[in-house]
Amino acid sequence: MNRIKFIKGAFASGAAFFAAPFISTARSQNIDSTYDRLIEKIGFNHVPNKEIKTMNTVLHKANTRGSADHGWLKANHTFSFANYHNPERMHFGVLRVLNDDTIAGGKGFSTHPHDNMEIITIPLEGDLEHKDNMGNGTVIKSGDVQVMSAGTGILHSEFNADTELDVKLLQIWLFPNKKNVTPRYDQLPIRNLEVKNEFYQILSPNEKDQGVWIHQNSWFSIGEFSEQKTTEYKFNSSDNGVYAFIIEGDATIEGQKLEKRDGFGIWDTDSISISVEKNSRILLMEVPMVI
Repeated sequence: MNRIKFIKGAFASGAAFFAAPFISTARSQNIDSTYDRLIEKIGFNHVPNKEIKTMNTVLHKANTRGSADHGWLKANHTFSFANYHNPERMHFGVLRVLNDDTIAGGKGFSTHPHDNMEIITIPLEGDLEHKDNMGNGTVIKSGDVQVMSAGTGILHSEFNADTELDVKLLQIWLFPNKKNVTPRYDQLPIRNLEVKNEFYQILSPNEKDQGVWIHQNSWFSIGEFSEQKTTEYKFNSSDNGVYAFIIEGDATIEGQKLEKRDGFGIWDTDSISISVEKNSRILLMEVPMVI
């Protein structure tokens, strides 16, 4: 498809979606910053009560998420995003956006800006083509993880690299632990890190650690289980919580039964017990609970 025609078509078909909290990179003009717009709306939900010493949890069933159907884009929002606003579903600690998107063949997001967000993209099916003003032009494949530190401001586009088949992906935004860093991009084939029937780390705050890294005291792990298994996840920091997202299958976490696309957050503890059913895939996002 002609690139110019694609960009025009994507913009026209997705115009309603761009009510989402995007920003201008013209920092001197201070125009509608992603960080400022989102931070002012977080409220106080899912921030730990320091008077409670026992474990705290929050459950988000798959069918309670916000949803949007733009034809070319079908999106499910765990937290408030774009036209979906729920004051009780604003964030989990620094985890501000968890979008479960399906993009039609040949369609996508035309060039748009972000700043001061750590943005993680995990394709679940299909391939996503990415271009940005840092000179990156890549295809993010299923089995990869991509991160962008938006920092002082970036411009990028994303579209389905296949003209016929849908691409399905998770897009995750975290508030950073420092503002106005130099923008950066990284991409890694996490399938090369995979350990069968175990959770394995794909993201951390440490540049030299396994997986990609971001400007936040966060660790992501993913596990694909072909058999039933009970395991334990130990937190890396006592200030963190874990938000579990069931990509496929079923699991029970600390006694809570979970199904496909359910989300479950836990904090005020240092470890959790996870019983996974066979043919399940789970993403664990360990994040600071205080922004």
